[in-house]
Amino acid sequence: MSSSSPSDDAMTVPIARVVLVASTAALGGFLFGFDTAVINGAVSAIGEQFAVGPALLGFSVASALIGCAIGAWFAGRIADRFGRIRVMVIAALLFVASALGCGLAFSVWDLSLWRVVGGLGVGAASVIAPAYIAEVSPPAYRGRLGSLQQMAIVTGIFVALLTDAAIVAAAGSSTEPWLLGLEAWRWMFLSELIPAVLYGVLALTIPESPRYLIARGQIARAKAVLTRYVGGNVEKTTTDIIATVQGKPDRPRFRILRGTTFGLLPIVWVGIGLSVLQQFTGINVIFYYSSTLWQAVGFTEQDSLTITVITSVTNIATTIVAILLIDRVGRKPLLLIGAMGQFACLAVLTVIFAAAPVVDGEPSLTGAAGPIALVAANLYVVFFGASWGPVVWVLLGEMFSNRIRAVALSVAAAAQWAANFVISTTFPSLAAAGLGIAYGVYTFFAFTAIFFVVKFVRETKGQTLESMHDDAHAGSR
Repeated sequence: MSSSSPSDDAMTVPIARVVLVASTAALGGFLFGFDTAVINGAVSAIGEQFAVGPALLGFSVASALIGCAIGAWFAGRIADRFGRIRVMVIAALLFVASALGCGLAFSVWDLSLWRVVGGLGVGAASVIAPAYIAEVSPPAYRGRLGSLQQMAIVTGIFVALLTDAAIVAAAGSSTEPWLLGLEAWRWMFLSELIPAVLYGVLALTIPESPRYLIARGQIARAKAVLTRYVGGNVEKTTTDIIATVQGKPDRPRFRILRGTTFGLLPIVWVGIGLSVLQQFTGINVIFYYSSTLWQAVGFTEQDSLTITVITSVTNIATTIVAILLIDRVGRKPLLLIGAMGQFACLAVLTVIFAAAPVVDGEPSLTGAAGPIALVAANLYVVFFGASWGPVVWVLLGEMFSNRIRAVALSVAAAAQWAANFVISTTFPSLAAAGLGIAYGVYTFFAFTAIFFVVKFVRETKGQTLESMHDDAHAGSR
């Protein structure tokens, strides 16, 4: 397999230039994180204001994920037909509409509808950011640059949670009127307008993907982008890309993913497996329900939001660790270590919540149980943030061949959002049956993830995108 070292590419392309372009694309990841986490501080207020029960409240929280799956499903096809940049602009417009709609919602039903609209933007951004970053990055730095997507996601989560906490502190509670007489929880959603507009404007300043340009026959433009951002032997890279996109249909169809393994190419199933397992270990329970969860075990609303912000900061710090390690250690070792660490932490949480006495229908963490649960939850975030969070997105952006990348990434991302929806909507019911049961389910899938990585994941560190094939076993071990 061909590979690159920093000396191959970094000497011909200023890395700061590529970081700037990748960071602009990763703003979609920021909005991805912001949009999905901003509801965290508003959950209780929404339930109180609209007088809804746990099931409907859970649906309103998870409704965005329906849009995420749909947006991800179609984003690849749109990107292959109209370009990566146009998908970014469309996503930005959807974020703007969702922020306004949710902030001015008059019932839980239209709130859920606008959450779906925002989800369409999130789904599109979740596909286009890793694909675009992989396609404009020098191979030697692709892992680190691809990790900017996850850094943007966790930063978006952090800023959303910090915004929620700041608004609650200023207003007194999430249900109190604040600026212009609107309740504080509404401003949590309206605050998304600023990054959404910024994303749309900046997306118009970056170049189109060279892989897309070559697929559309715009060879000269593609060479200019490759020279400026990717470096290396531009003529050879151009020739390799042309060879890998030959026969690609003008209007991409999902039929190009067909294979002999249950109807799909093996590599597509690997992408789906990574996506589903990333969610089935329960990471988004921490970010969607953590403030409500910690209130349920005895913390105040303000303290619960503060704990959630601290957890988010932990996620950011560990993502930085992943950025530093991913192009040195590799993708597969990080995934394996992360899966084992998540399994251990979730097992501790399972035991603690299963053993906790129930008081007034809620588990009571007395003595050392509360601090141990907090440490275990944050260690779980550490292992996820340093491995499965960023590495899965990096792999999804680079593991598919040029011929199927955008469409295959759409399928894998749609599966991820569907899995996210399942976890998010079932958590309230599982929690009602017992938090020990809920965390036991997530522990099982963390255990499964260990064996999935060992058996099916292949290393892609240092390989060019043109060396990726549709065969799941094409990568080096």
